[in-house]
Amino acid sequence: MVDRQQATKQTHSSVLEGVTIRFGELAAEAPRFATEAAPPARKEMRKRNDRLPASRCVSYATGLLAAITICLALPAWPQENTSDLTDRSLEDLMNIKVISVSKREQTLSRTASAVFVISAEDIQRSGASNIPDILRMVPGMDVSQINGNTWAISARGLNARFSNDLLVLLDGRPVYTETFGGVYWDVLDLPLEDIARIEVIRGPGGSVWGANAVNGVINIISKSASDTHGGLLVAGDGNIDQGFGTVQYGGKAGSSIDYRVYTKYLNQGPLPDATGRAGGDGWHMLRAGFRTDSLLSSKDKLTVQGDIYNAREGIPTVSFPSVTAHSLQNVEQVGDMSGGFVQGVWDHTWSPYSDSTLLISYDGYERNDILREGRRTLDVDFQHRFSGWTRENIVWGVTYQHSASNSSDENLTASFVPANSKTELFGAFVQDEIALVPNQLFLTVGAKLEHNYFTGFDLMPNARIAWTLTPHHTIWGAVSKADRTPDELDTFARSTTSGFQGPGGIPVLMTFIGNPRVEDERLAAYEMGYRSQPMKNLSIDLALYYNNYSNQETLEPLTPIIEETPSPLHLILPITYKNLLYGETRGIEVALSWQANHRWTLSPGYEHEEIHMRVAPTSQDTTSVGQAEGSTPNDSAQLRSHLILGHGVDWNTSVYFVGRLADPMEPSYTRVDSGFSLHFREHASLSLVGQNLLRDAHPEFVDDSRTARTTWVKRSAYVRLSWQF
Repeated sequence: MVDRQQATKQTHSSVLEGVTIRFGELAAEAPRFATEAAPPARKEMRKRNDRLPASRCVSYATGLLAAITICLALPAWPQENTSDLTDRSLEDLMNIKVISVSKREQTLSRTASAVFVISAEDIQRSGASNIPDILRMVPGMDVSQINGNTWAISARGLNARFSNDLLVLLDGRPVYTETFGGVYWDVLDLPLEDIARIEVIRGPGGSVWGANAVNGVINIISKSASDTHGGLLVAGDGNIDQGFGTVQYGGKAGSSIDYRVYTKYLNQGPLPDATGRAGGDGWHMLRAGFRTDSLLSSKDKLTVQGDIYNAREGIPTVSFPSVTAHSLQNVEQVGDMSGGFVQGVWDHTWSPYSDSTLLISYDGYERNDILREGRRTLDVDFQHRFSGWTRENIVWGVTYQHSASNSSDENLTASFVPANSKTELFGAFVQDEIALVPNQLFLTVGAKLEHNYFTGFDLMPNARIAWTLTPHHTIWGAVSKADRTPDELDTFARSTTSGFQGPGGIPVLMTFIGNPRVEDERLAAYEMGYRSQPMKNLSIDLALYYNNYSNQETLEPLTPIIEETPSPLHLILPITYKNLLYGETRGIEVALSWQANHRWTLSPGYEHEEIHMRVAPTSQDTTSVGQAEGSTPNDSAQLRSHLILGHGVDWNTSVYFVGRLADPMEPSYTRVDSGFSLHFREHASLSLVGQNLLRDAHPEFVDDSRTARTTWVKRSAYVRLSWQF
């Protein structure tokens, strides 16, 4: 009997060894595959995808099912305990703590909001090498890559390169820029091993975070320095992720200070364009940073962190070269980017029922791309939390922001008028959670009042209720109001979008001119949800929403203008923003986590959304409705699988389905990422990861602002070695 078990174990070991070797061969051959299988033109690729036979889809599914069945048939060898979410007890799951909804810790069972928490384990298993790809796992998030260093990311629809309804935070510090009202995703980076979790709120967060937290809030929370003692070495290489690595060390300085310092480098190869040629969007970045956590006294803690970076990016874009040109021209240029930040957070405990936090941060950047713009921003945020009475938890605070920008390069393609600007923001908020029925029924009411440079005062209230029916089930509902304030692109920008030769040979330019009197975009949101763990190995999170949008921006014509500069004399047909678009969105989001057995965990998700927009009778805009309705898929789905094969080997696979986009037109696609991780010794691992495995290459999104050219996301693979000591 012992001999039979030993023979079976050797056979299984040989199977696993063969699978690992074969995957390594495929990873090594990936660069050759990518070179030999250059993508055809866009029309040819679409034709080929449309003709994909059902039998091939069935064979893919059958092969995957067979592989999973074989793995499940293997006996369970002794191995270390896992920390998967579904291994926890019901009480632990319902009491996972989040801070982004109310700016204070509260459990999921008392949270009346659609919250998705991406844990450190989720990040490690995803195989993602950047934050945008990590966010793909969140139902309700629209993540599309435009080219090698540019993304379009939004929550609950209305996606675009300049998605300005999503507020992104790094340890509570906003990284939302006033330039275009969005995030430079290419430089939002840190060692992924240092992320404790990412809290994603789908839906408004304006009552505590203020303007621009309209359709969602993303809060990236890094680990304390005390959790990253010792050394960390990461190195990897692949056909797209070409030579990347991290060096980090953490420890103690004295008895009360924990610290870590790191440096990180990445080098991304170019993606192909529709013809199969290199798209000119390769880039590389070097970053260094630090964090210290100091225990000043039994009641005071001080956290100081910061980083600096320097990057060079290929920028595939379009530009208008001269007054006499008749159309925009494709341009490939190289841009230098640099920047950094420093941030201090002081936590003080006044009593067991009262504490406060003061955050002060300063960050700046320079981007030598189309706009050639720099910015310096100071943020101050103070908040005080206390239990005012037996059944109440109150949070109040004040915020201040000063931001100054400069743009030194005026050109026909894009510029700011005036080139330099300074803006200020003041805000105050209060939020009260009332236990109407202790440990069962919780009502949260609050509002934030802000005064911004562009439109003056904004009031953003909300009311939320959470009913914990049993320790196993929670029902919640919310009514919220949120505003999106104008940015410098809306008010100060000037950009030439097209041109032609008019009567008598006079050049005619179609030019966008910012509107200093554009108003806030407004949202009234109605949400409800259900959160449950009916069995120990199954959790369910369901959210329904209806969003009513008003005062949305449209592009409207102005009176023609004759200009002499730049020469020759030319006619300007100006267009500008006005607030003449309105409408509604409605949708459903579902996320599940199921532990099929002690080695296999499945996490499916699904989202359906409908967008209906209209323009006012006075509007002459013929494009904004189509772009708002067609930039987001009606349906998207995902399935993540974590399988422990044994002997320290994990197999992680993620499948993402994204429905077609109607405007700009893009076909639906399915993305498969899969990787094996071998954990050897105590703190070392070797990973082989493949991404976008189903197709040689495919486009994901077209930028309707025409500031970034689309390249095609291609099949890729990389190997990664990590060692902690």
